[in-house]
Amino acid sequence: MTNHRQKGTFVERIVAAYLEDRGVEILERNYRNRYGEVDLIGKHEGYLVFVEVKYRATLAKGSPQEAVGLQKQRRICAVADYYRCVHGIPLSTPIRYDVAAVLGEQVTWYRNAFPHRERYG
Repeated sequence: MTNHRQKGTFVERIVAAYLEDRGVEILERNYRNRYGEVDLIGKHEGYLVFVEVKYRATLAKGSPQEAVGLQKQRRICAVADYYRCVHGIPLSTPIRYDVAAVLGEQVTWYRNAFPHRERYG
């Protein structure tokens, strides 16, 4: 891969296929709004799922899932709130925040990786 964006796009495609094989219906890829970006949005087992994809070639810089810290979680939740509002998704719709950690070629899917986090607090 020649740059990070190309590698990121490649890894996100692999993760999307991995999730689809496991029953996730992908609704959006690289969804952006004024609050930030979410890599994948899908439906799975009655949940609206917001998925952050993180890649590391090796553990030299830590595990991929460790890169989804509190600030990133808050940003993802703000994007999700805005998405739900814009698309008229009822507050009663169950949502989940997942992380797909890719280490080398190994995908690990962490369902319900973190709770909803308020943007400030």
